[in-house]
Amino acid sequence: MELGLGVLGMMPAAFWSLTPRELQAALAGKFGGNGEATALTRGDLDTLMKRFPDESSVRCR
Repeated sequence: MELGLGVLGMMPAAFWSLTPRELQAALAGKFGGNGEATALTRGDLDTLMKRFPDESSVRCR
């Protein structure tokens, strides 16, 4: 509560409606991230696509 209300200056209703991930994002926006989150590279996407291919039998209706 001290971080949300005091440091970030949020109203109580806004603070209590946050998810933990939203609070983490707000704190990272205020103080900077820790650099762990990185964008998915094309190589990463290719690896995932090979590992989890779309099923050809699934059709959109």
